Amino acid sequence: MVLGKSLSQDGAVRSAAEALFATFQAAGAMPVETAMLQPADTLLDLYGEDIRARAYVTDDPVLGEQMLRPDFTVPVVQMHMSGGADPARYAYMGKVFRKQDAGSGRLNEYFQVGYEVFDRSAPEALDAEVFVTFAAALEGIAHTAVVGDMGLLTSVVAGLSTSERRRAALMRHVWRPIRFRRLLDRFGGAAPPLERNTLTDDAPEIGLRTKADVTDRLALLAEEARESPIPANELSAMDAILSLAAPAPDALARLETLSGNLPSLRPAVDRLARRFDALRKRGIDTEALMFEGSYGRTHMEYYDGFVFGFSAGDIGPIATGGRYDALTRALGSNGAIPAVGGVVRPDLLLQARSASS
Repeated sequence: MVLGKSLSQDGAVRSAAEALFATFQAAGAMPVETAMLQPADTLLDLYGEDIRARAYVTDDPVLGEQMLRPDFTVPVVQMHMSGGADPARYAYMGKVFRKQDAGSGRLNEYFQVGYEVFDRSAPEALDAEVFVTFAAALEGIAHTAVVGDMGLLTSVVAGLSTSERRRAALMRHVWRPIRFRRLLDRFGGAAPPLERNTLTDDAPEIGLRTKADVTDRLALLAEEARESPIPANELSAMDAILSLAAPAPDALARLETLSGNLPSLRPAVDRLARRFDALRKRGIDTEALMFEGSYGRTHMEYYDGFVFGFSAGDIGPIATGGRYDALTRALGSNGAIPAVGGVVRPDLLLQARSASS
């Protein structure tokens, strides 16, 4: 009985996935497939060793270190950047694999169905198109939508009155909220500089770092301790963005005010205004659309602009997505191609549909 129930559930999920797959193809997407085993070096180059904690890694005697596919977006971007049409729309479906904490109740193997758009024209209009495409896929299901913009945070970081090294460190950890906060506190003077020990000539070399590596690191820490703290008004603006949660028009008004004192924020706010206009033209009630300044910071760290999510009650995010222009730059040898897309969890879609009926 248990086996039969499991097979029945898996069949229902697959049927839901196939229906979503057909929906995205009807929206103009070309169906594509990606290998279940992906080269680990690409993902490690993009995300560092942190990805090992979330992915299943194996060694192949011919292919080298491989990962069970943790996500579709990276291989789809690689495929497109190696010779895809321009513009292009893609749809895909299949299983992804991610390690989960014990007792979390989350699946470590599940279906994703995705829709990706590569197009150099009218980015805000395309953001709106993708958002509406996913909203239509969830029609008939009680859900809430949230949007954000990682570009707001990165634009503020880029304009901070501090050293390039500090800005680079903050930019690298903007998707890791705890590390990011620690850096802000340290660079702003709210927390003391890291303790610096001295290195004696007879100190043994332990691990992979050489004495030269350690000496260079100690010199950087000493240089950091001499730097002036980031101005308080810039830190308060960053906090204001991170804590912002309001309907889209109210959020835009607050960001307009903040940008008056932060010139680097202005272009991102203008893009946000154009995006809200594009959403309204597509029939989205932006008065009821929630905006969160920190939304998207715990997803896969390739989203660098518009981000969105659709949730249903306690089920959590059914669909998520966003813009990832920088990822195409990182994976393409001939420059970047503006890109935006997202994924749906058909298993969670079924749960939400059952709860709505």
